Amino acid sequence: MEQHNPSIRAHAVALMRQGVPNRIVAEQLNVPRGTVGWWRSEDRKTRGEVYQQPTDCPRCTGRGFDRIAYAYLLGLYLGDGHIVSKYKQHHLSIFCNAAQTGLIAAAEDAMHRVMPSTSVQRRRRPGCVEVKSHTMHWVCMFPQHGTGKKHERKIALEPWQQAIVDAHPWEFIRGLIHSDGCRIKNWTTRMVAGEPKRYEYPRYFFTNVSDDIRQLYTTTLDKLGIKWTHCTRHGNPYNISVARKASVALMDAHVGPKY
Repeated sequence: MEQHNPSIRAHAVALMRQGVPNRIVAEQLNVPRGTVGWWRSEDRKTRGEVYQQPTDCPRCTGRGFDRIAYAYLLGLYLGDGHIVSKYKQHHLSIFCNAAQTGLIAAAEDAMHRVMPSTSVQRRRRPGCVEVKSHTMHWVCMFPQHGTGKKHERKIALEPWQQAIVDAHPWEFIRGLIHSDGCRIKNWTTRMVAGEPKRYEYPRYFFTNVSDDIRQLYTTTLDKLGIKWTHCTRHGNPYNISVARKASVALMDAHVGPKY
C-alpha cells in the first residue's frame, strides 16, 4: 500500500469522525478509496468500536413497510426467487423472462418498496434477467430461505407472513402467477348442427414442484372462491389449473397475464 504523510491520514480520520463518507474524503485528499476505508477500519479498532452495517430491515428495526408490495414479492420469491447468504455475499434474486419487461420493473419496484435503502440491479443472463437486491437482511424477510432446493425442504409461512397474505391475497397470487404461472388459451371442438366448431377459452396454470408451495397457492385460491383442479402430467400433480369462466374472470380482474 502506498505510504501517505501522517498529516493526511490524520486529516482523513478527522473528516470521517465528522461523518464525511469515504468517497468524499478520498476525493478531497486525492487518496484511493481503499486506503481511506482501511484508515477508517483501523481507527474503529483503535477506539474499540464495533461496526454494524446500517439497515432498514423491518424485522430488525420494527419499522413499518409496504405489505402489499411484500405479498407480491413473497409470491415471486417462492416461485422464481433465490437468496444467497454467505460471507460477503448477501442478495435476493428474482429471475424474470427477458421479454417480460413489465414483470422485471414490478419485481424491481417491489424490492425497493420493501427495503428502500438497498441497491437493486438488473443482470442479463441467457434468456432471462436477474433482478438482484443486496442486503443480508432478506433472510429476515424470507425465513423460508435454507440450504437446498425449495421442493426438498419444508416451506411454511410464519404467522406474520400469513397475516399479510390473508390481508392481501390477490397480491400473493399475482406474485405466484407472475413467477411460476401463465395465462393461456385452450381450444376444443364441438359438434354443432352436425358440423365441428372450434371453441377457445382462457385458462390459468400454476406449476411448481414443491407440494408446500402449491398448497399455499390452492389454499389462498380457496379463500378467494376460485375453483381449481389438478392437471396431472406424467403422473406428477405439479400443475394447478383454473378454467371455470367465473374464476378466470376474477383472475383476469386481479392478476392478468405477464407482460
